Amino acid sequence: MKYSTTMSLASKSSSSCIIIGIYESKKLSVASENINSVASGFLTKLITNNDISGSLGSCSVIQPPNEIKAKRILIVGLGKYKDFGIREYRQSLKVAMNKINKRKIDNVTNFLTLEDVNGTSAYYLARHSIEIIRVSQYQFNQMKSKPKNQIKSVKSITLAIKNRSDIRLTKLGCKHADAIADGICLARDLGNLPPNICTPSYLGKTAQKLAKKYRNLETKVLNENAIKKLGMHSFLSVTAGSIEPAKLIIMKYKGTTKQKPIVLVGKGVTFDTGGISLKPSHKMDEMKFDMCGAASVIGTIAAIAKLKLPININVIVPACENRPGGNATLPGDVVKSMSGQTIEILNTDAEGRLILCDALTYAKRFRPKNIIDVATLTGACVVALGHHRCAIMSNDDGLAKAIFDAGEAIYDRGWRMPLGKEYDEQLKSNFADFGNIGDGAGGSVTAACFLGRFTSGMKWAHLDIAGTAWLEGQKKGSTGRPVPMLTEFILREAGLAK
Repeated sequence: MKYSTTMSLASKSSSSCIIIGIYESKKLSVASENINSVASGFLTKLITNNDISGSLGSCSVIQPPNEIKAKRILIVGLGKYKDFGIREYRQSLKVAMNKINKRKIDNVTNFLTLEDVNGTSAYYLARHSIEIIRVSQYQFNQMKSKPKNQIKSVKSITLAIKNRSDIRLTKLGCKHADAIADGICLARDLGNLPPNICTPSYLGKTAQKLAKKYRNLETKVLNENAIKKLGMHSFLSVTAGSIEPAKLIIMKYKGTTKQKPIVLVGKGVTFDTGGISLKPSHKMDEMKFDMCGAASVIGTIAAIAKLKLPININVIVPACENRPGGNATLPGDVVKSMSGQTIEILNTDAEGRLILCDALTYAKRFRPKNIIDVATLTGACVVALGHHRCAIMSNDDGLAKAIFDAGEAIYDRGWRMPLGKEYDEQLKSNFADFGNIGDGAGGSVTAACFLGRFTSGMKWAHLDIAGTAWLEGQKKGSTGRPVPMLTEFILREAGLAK
């Protein structure tokens, strides 16, 4: 897809389709006022006749009058003028693109970028715009015998800008968003693939292919013998019941020689039956999404590598299945982690923390600037925060705030939750250093406390994405989150977000 900018008036645009908006109470957007003026009150008449509406989410495609050069005008409702912010902008553009994607339209000019979106900069308007446009064209039909291309892909996008000074920032925003959209789509593909295809070995091969694609990226995939030599017995306890071999995937992007790396750790359970603590059958198919943490960190490092950012990023993915079997770990088993700490496994369905703890210990060898683990870790997080925000937990206030702010800026949002001794005490065990679950209350927090026992001396944050990694129902599928949040955080760490 090609991207460009324009300072032309909406009435003079010769695009296949222009996107303009109207607010509730019949208030016109900047571009709508221009068209209405040139076309002798054309839009005012449509509003008066109730042919178009300014209510948020409404959308109409109309043939323009002779005075307008564009082939089509797409008018989207922007809601209340005083409430128009990033959420409303994104929702309006999503509605517009859903309409456009059903038609054969080669090029589109978006004039919604002329609106005042709570003071959002030209850079971030471009980021939001291109991400939404690219992701709106995503479709997963690789597994169908007769795939149907239901989206008529737009070939070029033009973003309207107010001033010449906005050109550089808009182009930079487009460049960043395009790479991030690639990362989102990669993460979604990995999440959506069935578990008989997206195995730990498949994840490893995907990481190796990325290393061949990007010069500054290298990948190493360790097998079970190498994992055992490292002393990762907690990790291996999860995969004991599966015939599918576990893999430890290490990816390194080197954009500079002067900085300690940021380490991203992603939970890579490619299918989670719960093990001996077997899950109920209802919605068990969705446990193929239990590797979305891994998918998101792989998608993030792919975006960083494409952008060639001047920063060092390492990714660690412990990848395995969690199945019952003759050799499966039993509730009550005690294992020794790579850190030397012993764990009583009280519930084999609390497996994500068992693979992440060894990966976090392994990460210490890189002497990271900070470390962020990403995991579909607990159902308790879904109860607490629903499907809109992921949970952020951290032992460092500055790191937690930086991640939170990054999510707010790009609307891939999180919410900080507490850590504390009163939660950590729930992990006490009579038979090992600690257990892998608490008493049931505050489950997402006690899970994070468990991980925190392996992060001493490191600035660490944990993202529980159990409620945001995939959608259910008719729109079932991976979301690719939190690739935007993670990439925005890294762009800010590199001093490149504007």
